[in-house]
Amino acid sequence: MNLNDDTDSKRGAALAPSGELKRNITGRMLFLFILGDVLGAGIYALVGQIAGKVGGVTWVPMLLALALALLTAASYAELVTKYPHAGGSAVFAERAYKRPIISFLVGFCMLAAGVVSAAGLALAFAGDYLRTFIDIDPVFGAVIFLAVIGAVNARGIKESVRANLVMTMIETTGLVLVVAAVGVLLSNGGGDIGRAVRFEEGSSPVVAIFGAALLAYYSFVGFETSANVIEEVTDPSRVYPKALFAALTTAGVLYVLVGTAASVAVPADELAGSTGPLLTVIQATAVAIPDWLFSVIALVAVANGALLTMIMSSRLTYGMSTRRLLPSVLSRVLPGRGTPWLAIVSTTLLAMVLTVTGSIATLAETVVLLLLIVFLSTNIAVLVLRRERVQHHHFRAWTVLPALGALSCLVLLTQLSGEVWLRGGIMIAVGAVIYFIQVLVRRSQVRS
Repeated sequence: MNLNDDTDSKRGAALAPSGELKRNITGRMLFLFILGDVLGAGIYALVGQIAGKVGGVTWVPMLLALALALLTAASYAELVTKYPHAGGSAVFAERAYKRPIISFLVGFCMLAAGVVSAAGLALAFAGDYLRTFIDIDPVFGAVIFLAVIGAVNARGIKESVRANLVMTMIETTGLVLVVAAVGVLLSNGGGDIGRAVRFEEGSSPVVAIFGAALLAYYSFVGFETSANVIEEVTDPSRVYPKALFAALTTAGVLYVLVGTAASVAVPADELAGSTGPLLTVIQATAVAIPDWLFSVIALVAVANGALLTMIMSSRLTYGMSTRRLLPSVLSRVLPGRGTPWLAIVSTTLLAMVLTVTGSIATLAETVVLLLLIVFLSTNIAVLVLRRERVQHHHFRAWTVLPALGALSCLVLLTQLSGEVWLRGGIMIAVGAVIYFIQVLVRRSQVRS
């Protein structure tokens, strides 16, 4: 792999010309942006479900999921630094396949995944964790929550990423607390280290690992959102790959430690039956950490994931709009703030509507399907675009990595249920209708 500086991209954090985004995200901020989005709320909820599939050997599917995520991340590192423009996967598909409908549908899948994910996270925020402090209707609470997220997003990318920095520190601290608490449990003669190497009784290890890896993979998605803020990153060709791989590796280490600690402290069947598995772990250690503290940490984790997801969705909408894949009005930028305000309003309103269409679990599974389609397209696009040269140096992945990345997406797609495929298919069909309406509108404008 090769990485050099892109001299054309070193514009620093100077004020952008009117109508352009500001480059205010440094390498450290980008690392925390990606880490915060990857950590998100997944690890706080999915450890129990992973344990239910593989028993105490939670670290195996987590390592497998990390390896699969890194394959696709290598493709993103090459294409993002080669074409450093907002729009991400839609831009890559546009260049690779030369068919507007394909690039639109890839971008639409990414956009839909982001908005659906934000809706699910909003429902999670307004659910049991929030009820620890206040009893409120989940849908109403989700709508209010999304409105606040939209306001922070519109204020500016620097403010949004700074908020992410604080929230990432909090949610990471929560994971470290889990590991430390289990360490105290072991030092006091409690726990069972042997559980960390025992599979679920009566299950096939290979089948169990791949089934659990799909859940673990969901915990690693989020890194792809960083492609849509690349126009706001200083020196992207040098900064982006380092931040991307460092964030994924850091998240992987935390996941393995937390998953193993959870298995040592609590039996797999008890973890699987808990809606707050990490809180169950803390309670099992008898360490003096108040229950309400973990509710706060979980709320922060969910809020952080929602904020970063909505940043991605609005920037992707902006990028697709500038390339006429969506109405051009959506590329309007707020004067002074340099944020795509109409794209932010549109994606926030859509997420609010989606909060009444399904449960958290249903929305999460739909996100996985949509993202795997996007990842498959991106991995193939790397190989297609190898013959296209650009004027600046950029990251280059070993050829075998995008090929294996595409194969991994196909394998994971086979693990999804027919119900999820039906819901995802409906959303893709809606995207196709929007595309053809846009084509008809443009043709009528030309004729007139």
